[in-house]
Amino acid sequence: MTRGIARHAKWIAAGALTACIAAATPAAAATAPAVSCTSAKAGLADKLKRDITSAVTNRSGTIAVGVYDRTTKTTCTLRPSTAYDSASVVKVTVLGTLLWDAKKHNRYLTDRENTLAKAMITKSDNDATTKLWKQLGMTKIKGFLTAAGMTQTKPGANGYWGLTQITVTDEQKLLKLVTAANTVLSDNSRAYILKLMGQVISSQRWGTPYGAGSGISWHVKNGWLQRSTHGWRVHSVGTFKGGGHDYTITVLTHGNSTMNYGITTIQGVAKVVHRDLAAS
Repeated sequence: MTRGIARHAKWIAAGALTACIAAATPAAAATAPAVSCTSAKAGLADKLKRDITSAVTNRSGTIAVGVYDRTTKTTCTLRPSTAYDSASVVKVTVLGTLLWDAKKHNRYLTDRENTLAKAMITKSDNDATTKLWKQLGMTKIKGFLTAAGMTQTKPGANGYWGLTQITVTDEQKLLKLVTAANTVLSDNSRAYILKLMGQVISSQRWGTPYGAGSGISWHVKNGWLQRSTHGWRVHSVGTFKGGGHDYTITVLTHGNSTMNYGITTIQGVAKVVHRDLAAS
């Protein structure tokens, strides 16, 4: 029995070594997901693709990126459909659901709801989020996701909102809804979401706003969560306007050794996106 286990362990070790060697070969590297960009602005797509690729190269962990600029009709993606535990980024979805449901019932938010929403977004308060999540319930949350076309988002079960599965594709859809007129969220609701995302406490203003010029208005929500698998999840979603641009950035990561490592990865991407758009 012991010899059998030992042989099995050797087989696993050999397999792992083979996998490491294979990963180092050019053929394996060629199959890695690549940054994809399109733009109506000449030269911008190639520049963003090159610079985002450079920013994520040699960063450990699994990184997903979404960029969309309305002004130049620019879109960039990396791993757009890879699922991540949402951590606190889902709080924008919770607020969106609350406002969507209130609109359906032709009512304003209550004082209690306003207080909880503000704490949830500006301070990333978990207790406030749990109260709103329970109040809304799965039917309303799924209803909002359907209305928003966020088909890849899977709400966390048993009240674990931080384990909601999110993707770059769906987070970018949500940010588009927040930043332009649509039938899902009223103009007042969109303004309210942006107002709170623009009032995030100073210690949580890292991530996608990093490197934005002084004339750029920003709105951000970050998420961070450590689990036994995939290490730290560190995410940032943001909307930006100014300098002739109107754009959104989503960066989702896991497999980070520390929270700060993930933040550095996100900010490396954000910096080049802000720089390239500002120069275009």
